[in-house]
Amino acid sequence: MSVVSPIREHLVTGGKTYHDVTEDICRHVEAKPTKEWKIAFAISVLVLMYGGGWVLWTWWEGLGVWGLNKTVGWAWDITNFVWWVGIGHAGTLISAILLLFRQKWRTSINRAAEAMTIFAVLCAASFILMHMGRPWLAYWALPLPNTFGSLWVNFNSPLVWDVFAISTYFSVSCLFWFIGLIPDLATIRDRATGVRKTIYGALSLGWTGGAKTWARYEDVSLILAGLSTPLVLSVHTIVSFDFATSVIPGWHTTIFPPYFVAGAIFSGFAMVQNLMLVTRVVYKLEDYITLEHISLMNKIITLTGSIVGVAYITEFFIAAYSGVEYEKYAFLNRATGPLWWSYAAMMTCNVLSPQVFWFKKLRENIVVSFVIAVVVNIGMWFERFVIIVTSLHRDYLPSSWTYFTPRMGDIGDYIFSFGFFFTCFFLFSKFLPVINMAEVKSVLKSASEKKSKH
Repeated sequence: MSVVSPIREHLVTGGKTYHDVTEDICRHVEAKPTKEWKIAFAISVLVLMYGGGWVLWTWWEGLGVWGLNKTVGWAWDITNFVWWVGIGHAGTLISAILLLFRQKWRTSINRAAEAMTIFAVLCAASFILMHMGRPWLAYWALPLPNTFGSLWVNFNSPLVWDVFAISTYFSVSCLFWFIGLIPDLATIRDRATGVRKTIYGALSLGWTGGAKTWARYEDVSLILAGLSTPLVLSVHTIVSFDFATSVIPGWHTTIFPPYFVAGAIFSGFAMVQNLMLVTRVVYKLEDYITLEHISLMNKIITLTGSIVGVAYITEFFIAAYSGVEYEKYAFLNRATGPLWWSYAAMMTCNVLSPQVFWFKKLRENIVVSFVIAVVVNIGMWFERFVIIVTSLHRDYLPSSWTYFTPRMGDIGDYIFSFGFFFTCFFLFSKFLPVINMAEVKSVLKSASEKKSKH
């Protein structure tokens, strides 16, 4: 009996030629902004300005405008920080780890994912500045020589490790993203005239497209992928140390590093899925971001969601097995205490909702994929909220037990981060190629049916 291997779906559909790829992707950069883009951009700028007002108010009045109290000293602010850092993980995973594993389906989505990483890390960094109250003294977080005697940062603090981890991650992500842009910028430069030609010419750094240039480009891509891979694992590991190195029940646990990394990839892929589904429709890129891409993304969301689900169950088991009554109570309080609704939202959104993707029809359904990706990011926000607030609001002293209620200051600062993120993403999608032309062309011959065969 002969066995026929199933043929993989095409990565690029529509029988595209190299010329078609260039035309389809450059068209959005070269054309005037559409009415829809202008409306969306205007809304995001208004949201940014409204949120920016709240950030200035926070700095002016102090952190008293947040809903923090003597028991809950960390809440929405740090939740938002960890959430944005997590979202920033998918870009490097797609561009670095999938590059090393030679996964060619990454070519259509890596550019937007890398841009999303940079914007998400900037949003996370904004919450560090908000925390400081005096943002003009932000450089004090760095170990710089100073005139205050032997006044150094506390190198034993995971918050200082955060500064190093996130700044390294940000700089490597920027480098990776920009180097990937250079061949495409040169393509736009060669098609442009006037001021645009000068700007894209300067950004393309004299790219010639010669064989030696391409060889060096590929070497640098591999080297950066090798450098970035440990960063994907280390950044959220160090963020998890903010909690795991403390002695607070609910935080003091060794499962946090792998659990945070899986959660970060989970939420990051969900955000990439949201952005790519919108980009696919708005810029008419259905031939490049195909149902196969959407299906593969959903498979990763299901896998990482299941890993996160196992981590939640493991936490409960370890708390019960530890024999420490405070640890047991911390987890019982999460599920049945006054904040039970946030725990229920977390479990429903993160563990149950991605399981619909076991069915191929739902996995390849655009609307279902979009809705589940939104639900996953809501769930991942609640995960961070549950870890932080439910572990703090009931401590060892029952007389200090309290409830956390956010104020408009918390909500306004969070709104600012959304305005900033989407303003940056809209600018990126208009003035830079949203899909990597050079890499899509590299998979074209193996991925597409040539017109000559029809």
